[in-house]
Parts: sequence; structure tokens; C-alpha cells
Amino acid sequence: MGELTGKTALVTGASRGIGRAVAERLAADGALVAVNYARDETAAKETVAAIEAAGGRAFAVRAELGADGAIGDLLAGLDAHGVTTLDVLVNNAGIGAPVPIEDVTPDLYDRVFAVNTRALFFLTRSLLPRIPDHGRIVNITTGATRIAFPEGIAYAMSKGAVDTFTLALAKHLGPRGITVNNVAPGIVDTDVNADWLRGNAEAEAYAASRAALGRVGRPDDIAAAVAFLASGDGRWVTGTTVDATGGSEL
Repeated sequence: MGELTGKTALVTGASRGIGRAVAERLAADGALVAVNYARDETAAKETVAAIEAAGGRAFAVRAELGADGAIGDLLAGLDAHGVTTLDVLVNNAGIGAPVPIEDVTPDLYDRVFAVNTRALFFLTRSLLPRIPDHGRIVNITTGATRIAFPEGIAYAMSKGAVDTFTLALAKHLGPRGITVNNVAPGIVDTDVNADWLRGNAEAEAYAASRAALGRVGRPDDIAAAVAFLASGDGRWVTGTTVDATGGSEL
């Protein structure tokens, strides 16, 4: 019996990277996991297949968060699988904007906030009736809200708004015993960073040097932090950020 046996979880943006690792970990802990994806159906099916091969339970739900109608699509996908109660919500879906202020166009700014902030806000609001007392909400933010990140200023701003959302929502939902927390990754070895990180010894050494623990983060490092907050052991932690950067820029 896993920690989350009998529970249902939704992980947004779960077809790859950190989201996939979180989905696999929550399923390994016993949860039935809804694997949300935006466009890559093949990757989502691969995530579900990997979970099932390991003895877990999962299903894929398509919804391109940030696009018109996406939240309705996601709710319909949950309904189609008979999911009316959601014990764990992990808001992981997001997009980057690795450019300084001079290169941030209004369209890019709006797109980043539409996905990283607005969609997260309204999806969570829409799901609140399905989250029972003592449920868990975990938002994936970024170490860039603690560490100056001018080369991705709009992205960092969008996640800073999520940090504030988490703080306020934790207070709001506290009477119901629902915890709301952030997990903030640093540099993680995912396909998002593959172009500049993988196979480049100099880049990897630089990335590792920024962390007090001396290596680049892995998706399962972040998944472990999420799993703690989703578990019974995380029952007395709310309204805060678990820094999962490996001690970057301490």
C-alpha cells in the first residue's frame, strides 16, 4: 500500500520532464494519475505506459492550458474517466521566455502570463469543488523568484505571481485542511535545457557550480519534493516554498 493509495492526482504538463517525473512518482506512491498534455499525445501515452508498466494507474488528458477552452477540455477529460474527486493537484505546466527585458514583446509577455499564471489561477479555481478537505495543491514555481534572473525576467515575474497566489490560497483553504505549497526547481536536466546543457561539459560544469550540492538537478529530485508535500507527512506544511534548487546561489 503506497502513501497515496486510493487517491487521485492531476499533474499538468506531465508528458515530459519534471511533470512526467512527478506523475510517475505519484503513481508509484499509489495514486491514479491524470497526465495532462498540451499537444504531444505520443509523449503523454508513453508516460502513461511507463506508469502502467511499473504497476501504476494513469490516463492522459489533452488540454492546452493558456488556450481558449482549455480548462473546459481538461474538466471534460476528467469527467470522461469518472474523476469527480481530486486529492492532489500539481500545477506544473508552464513555458519559458529566456530573453532579457529588451527582447520581451507584448505578445511574448502575454503568452507567458497566460500559461504560467492565468491558466494556473483559473484551473485551480475550477477544480476547487473537486478537491476534498485535507487535499493537496502543489505549484511548480522556480528558483528565479529568489535569485535575480534578468535573462528570463518575464518568466520569473510570472512565477513570482504564482508564489503570491500560493500564499493567499493557503490561508483561504486552511480551514478545510487543504495545503497549498510551491516547489521551486533550479537548473534541471530536462529536454527543455538539452540544447545548451547535454553533451556540453563546460555548460554542465557551470550549471553544477551554481548549486551548493555541486550537480545539476534531475526531474526525480523535484518529484521527491512534490511527493513529500502530497503525502501525509506534508500535512503541517502550507503557504510556503520548498526550494529544490540544490542550494543554488546560496
